[in-house]
Amino acid sequence: MDLNISASFLPHTDPEASIAFYRDLLGFEIRKDVGYQQMRWITVGPAGQPDTSIVLTPPTPDGMGITEDEAAMIAEMMAKGTYASLLLATADVDQTFEQVQAGDVEIVQEPTDQPYGIRDFAVRDPAGNLLRIQQR
Repeated sequence: MDLNISASFLPHTDPEASIAFYRDLLGFEIRKDVGYQQMRWITVGPAGQPDTSIVLTPPTPDGMGITEDEAAMIAEMMAKGTYASLLLATADVDQTFEQVQAGDVEIVQEPTDQPYGIRDFAVRDPAGNLLRIQQR
C-alpha cells in the first residue's frame, strides 16, 4: 500500500486574514479559492510541494447537520485555540521564528528545545488554530 497525505483541513473565520497569514507571512501558494454563498474554501500549500495542501474551510458549513449549540461550541473552541492544530517543519526553526514574529501573529511559545528531542515554536493563525513549527 502506498499512501500519502494529500490535504489537511483547518477552519478559518476570516478569508482575507487567512490569506495574509498563510500566503504573505508563511509563504504558501494559494492553489484554490472557492466561494459558495457566504462561504469560502481556500487551498494553500508550500511551493514545490503540489501534492501537499491545507484546505482552509468555513468552521460550520451549511448542510453539515451542525446544530446552533454545536456551532457555538466550535466557535468557543476556536477562540481558545483548542479546536484544530497543525504541525509544520522547517530547516531553520530560529530563522523561521524571526520571520513569523515580524508579522501580526500571536506567539504561543518561542523556540524551545523540547524534552522529546524536537526544537519548535508555536503560534496561532487568525482563526485561533495552533501551529507548531519544528526543526526538520
